[in-house]
Amino acid sequence: MTEPGKRIRIAVAGLGVIARTVHLPLLQRRTDLFDVVALSDLSPARLAELGDRYRVEPARRHTDAAAMIDAGGCDAVLLATSGSHGELAATALRQGLPVLCEKPLAYTLAEADRLAGADAGLMVGYMKQYDPAVAEAARLLDVIGGPEAVHAVEVTVLHAAGEQQLAFANLPPAPRDLPDAAVARLREDDARLLDAAVGADAGARTLYQILINSISHDLSLLRLFTGAPATVDQVATWPLPDGPAEPSVEISGRLPAGGRYGIRWLNLPDCPAYRETVTLHHARGALELVFPSPYLLNAPTTLTAVDRHDGGERRAQFRSVTEAFEQELVAFHAMVTAGARPLTGAAEGAADLRTSQQVVRRYGELTGAAIGGEAGN
Repeated sequence: MTEPGKRIRIAVAGLGVIARTVHLPLLQRRTDLFDVVALSDLSPARLAELGDRYRVEPARRHTDAAAMIDAGGCDAVLLATSGSHGELAATALRQGLPVLCEKPLAYTLAEADRLAGADAGLMVGYMKQYDPAVAEAARLLDVIGGPEAVHAVEVTVLHAAGEQQLAFANLPPAPRDLPDAAVARLREDDARLLDAAVGADAGARTLYQILINSISHDLSLLRLFTGAPATVDQVATWPLPDGPAEPSVEISGRLPAGGRYGIRWLNLPDCPAYRETVTLHHARGALELVFPSPYLLNAPTTLTAVDRHDGGERRAQFRSVTEAFEQELVAFHAMVTAGARPLTGAAEGAADLRTSQQVVRRYGELTGAAIGGEAGN
């Protein structure tokens, strides 16, 4: 364990949108806690650009993430590569390096099982769990009776296209120097792992990727507030006319304490702005969270607490510009230096994978789609 209060030498694998717009700027902001000492990316051009910007020595810039981890010289690793992170996380943990892992943690439960019980800690990057408004909602829920007080949870995500969410960032064009062999290998790995997770059905694979890449945030909030869903009763997917290949998704079922939940993830590429609403209804009112696009650093999430007061309705709002991603980094530092337990570690990440596979299994039962792999067992 690194000495408490010490700056962590961190290596960052994957320099795509989330690293460029969120993680690297925040790591630079928090130089009291972190020192970026190594970078890896498949694109030599992107590696050179960001290596220069963040003053990483040329010898510590790698086009292979596993080689960066093997090179050592760091105290912890942040994984922001595309696809499953199971293999890279296992590589880092075997070397005693704590890991902050962007979702998805893995594609398969077999990968997740290999991460359990490692001496070094692992945190899954569900930054919304560290949002100050979420923390306040959890506190208020505890006051009114905890998970047993929740009658229903309603989630609606208006998922605007990435171009809509990132227009403000003025990002450079996608790199054109990615090595063909490496890209082909990654695609083959993705296909193999998806087959092992849910089988070959195209609809099931698309649904599963939406679940582990996006809806997983909502599953993590459900797990934080109420525990993981007890059942998955209904699953529906439907396309937008003349819209994208990815459909919208609806899921509903029972919560562990007997309440109900419903999640609607609406794929609306031309929607003017991303918006996510999570409402916890209880006998005396509601707790409503409204999240902006995650790429807008320090844009506040709004918590509205509704209850009865003097025979009428009282609405109280809580907002904080403290950035959830930054709070996640602070919590990761505490995990590395003081052994603080993350809100989502390997076991909790595996629980979200199990729920996602349960959703796909129910999708197969309702549609007749042939579900294979772990979800079909």
